[in-house]
Amino acid sequence: MSEWREVALGEVLDIKHGYAFRGEHFGLGGCNRLVTPGNFYEGGGFRDRGALQKSYDGPLPGEYVLSPGALIVAMTEQSPGLLGSSGLVPHDGFQWLHNQRIGLVKPLHAEADERFIYSLFNDPSVRGQISATASGTKVRHTSPGRLKSVRVRMPSIGTQRHIAAILSAFDELIEINERRIEVLEDLARSLYREWFVRFRFPGHEEVEFVDSELGPIPERWEVQSVGEIAQLSYGRSLPATKRRPGPFAVVSSAGVVGEHDEALVEGPGIVLGRKGNVGSVWWLNEDFFPIDTTYYVTSDQPLGFLYWQLSDLQFDNSHAAVPGLSRDHANSLLVIRPDQASVCRFGEHHTRVFDAIAVLRTQSEALASTRDLLLPRLVTGRLDISEIDLGELLPPEPA
Repeated sequence: MSEWREVALGEVLDIKHGYAFRGEHFGLGGCNRLVTPGNFYEGGGFRDRGALQKSYDGPLPGEYVLSPGALIVAMTEQSPGLLGSSGLVPHDGFQWLHNQRIGLVKPLHAEADERFIYSLFNDPSVRGQISATASGTKVRHTSPGRLKSVRVRMPSIGTQRHIAAILSAFDELIEINERRIEVLEDLARSLYREWFVRFRFPGHEEVEFVDSELGPIPERWEVQSVGEIAQLSYGRSLPATKRRPGPFAVVSSAGVVGEHDEALVEGPGIVLGRKGNVGSVWWLNEDFFPIDTTYYVTSDQPLGFLYWQLSDLQFDNSHAAVPGLSRDHANSLLVIRPDQASVCRFGEHHTRVFDAIAVLRTQSEALASTRDLLLPRLVTGRLDISEIDLGELLPPEPA
């Protein structure tokens, strides 16, 4: 422990404010992507919001285009526990833009390791100091000056790198699992579109096509409305202050946003975004609690097929002030109802894919739990790095 010394963060790093990009150029899913507090996980790490990712198509000030691998920190608490969360800009081919209320962190000298600093920001004791000096009531903020006043313990550069390497090993396995999940989802999506959009399902060569409201479709298939094949039920209000730790996912229109000790709906199931992220579609393998920004979906059709069918629909915003999805509008949309044999056959493929995804997510949760247990002990020197055997802590890779 003698090599460790106490410093203020401002002695080892600098933090730069982001730029106030103009709102009239905002969009979704473009190539120039805005980093917002929503791009951080509460426990640290960068979160790409996919189709819901905010983008920008206006003039680009070059000094606010972030480099891949850059260390950034959330300076606004968009949701509880987010203030001070850090992330690393991904190497994904997109241009990520340094938006306001996001801090860009730069080490001041070679004796400060960027990956170690990334882990420091995600240490609960550091987060506690950041929270204690934050301003605001409903939405809390910090600043570069306040962040740089936080006091931490820093070891030698060699120890910093060793600690960073240990924690990065967990992050890398989690990232590998996420990529595998993306591949599995893409496979299921491609199969759905091959069978039910392009109509190249097994045996399609022998099938006659007939006209319908949606164009030519295979004979004996039908066109029906969403309301004829599914029931959309309102989720229930469950404020963050009333949620209790438990095994059940709390689901909003933005996806899983927490946990609770009671479920509202038995899984597997589908959640459809009603307010906020209109028309977002989420699959839940286990029992869950959909909140009041969502509908949950029930049907006598195999839910695996219905999930991809709803995911392929265009749901329109029917509210002016706050984006919202009218149930009448959703129920009126027309969809194809294939023959039951094709639907059931596809449902079997869906089940296999999402069972595999569930295994990967469970493994990632275990990896994150172990990492989060180690992190505060490692970055404060309470656990000697010589005591760490990664071979014992990391699971074997799935086949």
